[in-house]
Amino acid sequence: MQRILFVCTGNTCRSPMAEAILKSKNLEGIEVRSAGVFAVNGNEASAHAKQVLEENKIVHNHQSSLLTGGAIGWAELILTMTNSHKDAILNYYPEAASKLFTLKEFAGETVSHDVSDPFGGNVSIYRETFQELEILIDRVIGKIMKKN
Repeated sequence: MQRILFVCTGNTCRSPMAEAILKSKNLEGIEVRSAGVFAVNGNEASAHAKQVLEENKIVHNHQSSLLTGGAIGWAELILTMTNSHKDAILNYYPEAASKLFTLKEFAGETVSHDVSDPFGGNVSIYRETFQELEILIDRVIGKIMKKN
C-alpha cells in the first residue's frame, strides 16, 4: 500500500482537488489523504473547487483537516503545493525529510516548484489549477508505478 498525503495551506482548494483527482483514478494499492498547514478542521472544499471537480465528473466529499504528526507518520509520500509548505513541514517535522517533496519536484519539474493558488480567484483559475494538478498527478502515478 502506498500512502500519499497532499498538503496545501487551508486544505480547501489545491490539496483536496489533488486528493480527489488521484482517488478518481481508482488505483489499487494507493491510499490518499490531504491536509493543510494552516487548515481549520471540518471546512468543505471551496465552492469553485467543488464545481470544477463536478465538471470533471469527480465526486469528492471533503472536510478540511489541519496537518498533524499523525498524518505525517501515516504518509509514505508527502507532496506539497509549494516550497513554503515543504519548508513549514520540515520546520515542524524534520523526520519527514526523506518522504517530503513539492508535487512539481516529485513530478520532475525543474523550473518552479509551486502550484499556483486559485484561492479567491474565479472558476476559470480553478479550472487551470485542476488541469495543472491532473498533469502533475499523472506524472506522479507514472513514477510510482515504475517503482512497484
